Amino acid sequence: MRNLKPTLTLALVLLSPVAMAEELTQQLNAFFVQRLAGFSDAVKVSLRNPGSQLPGCEQPALSVMGNNKLWGNQTVQAQCGTEKRYIQVFVEATGNYVVAAQPVARGTVLQPGSVSLKRGRLDQLPPRTMLDINQAQDAVSMRDLVPGQAIQLSMLRQSWRVKAGQKVQVIASGDGFSVNGEGQALNNAAVAQNARVRMPSGQVVSGQVDPDGNILINL
Repeated sequence: MRNLKPTLTLALVLLSPVAMAEELTQQLNAFFVQRLAGFSDAVKVSLRNPGSQLPGCEQPALSVMGNNKLWGNQTVQAQCGTEKRYIQVFVEATGNYVVAAQPVARGTVLQPGSVSLKRGRLDQLPPRTMLDINQAQDAVSMRDLVPGQAIQLSMLRQSWRVKAGQKVQVIASGDGFSVNGEGQALNNAAVAQNARVRMPSGQVVSGQVDPDGNILINL
């Protein structure tokens, strides 16, 4: 009986890092569930750090280092007062992504039936896979697509709203004034992209394409 107390104390000491890791994992899960709201409805976080890297408080302030990736390998900063620890985690996320619903030939304008949503592991998809099906509306495929293929943003481009050689209206506006004139587009451009325009005087100006095909210049 005399040896029971030291043995129990040792067991608690050995178990405490495990308990701390479990508690931290729960906090990280809650953190990433909130961060991925709207993208994923099923999130699982796995710790990849040894116990010595765990934060020294029960409720550390969590933040993600770098914002380029939403899932997969992540570095999380856990701050306790002035002390900072950097935790390596892997984030599994399940949600919907966009796939080709039928064969699509290169250069084809996508129609509503060309794409559909599929549910699966987002962390296992190629980089920049499309998650919002509305982004495919009226887009042009830059390559041949096969049914079920995950669509990456780099595989599509937006339809040209302005084409090179087309007559366009140029609207220049500033503080309390607006002037417009007609010119000739020098390049193809989609909505929100820049287009260069040659005016009747020979001057070349550049502005952003609006949904109506006008070229807007802010002075």
